[in-house]
Amino acid sequence: MCGIAGFFSLSGFPGTEGLERMTQCIQHRGPDAAGYFYEDGLGLGHRRLSIIDLSEQANQPMHSACGRYVMVYNGEVYNFAELAAEIQKEKTGFAFRTHGDSEVLLEAFALWGPS
Repeated sequence: MCGIAGFFSLSGFPGTEGLERMTQCIQHRGPDAAGYFYEDGLGLGHRRLSIIDLSEQANQPMHSACGRYVMVYNGEVYNFAELAAEIQKEKTGFAFRTHGDSEVLLEAFALWGPS
């Protein structure tokens, strides 16, 4: 099971140390990789336990193909193969970079929104 951490600050960027410390505290949840994202008072941290896609391309935080969205995720999408096929039908020529459910979830959000 992966681990996620984060913060949001209206008063600006509080620095990297806090998020890195939070993420280090949950290293046992994801010993395979660690990643961070910082922008405009937002910090996202991720500890990865590689299960479905073992490649580095599946590390998080993950950016959508369009570049608009970034996510950290801990969960499981059971029908991700079917959703991936639907996305590829709608986005002709689109190719996933990974073989896991996280990218499918991110691209589904980018394509269809929160619904």
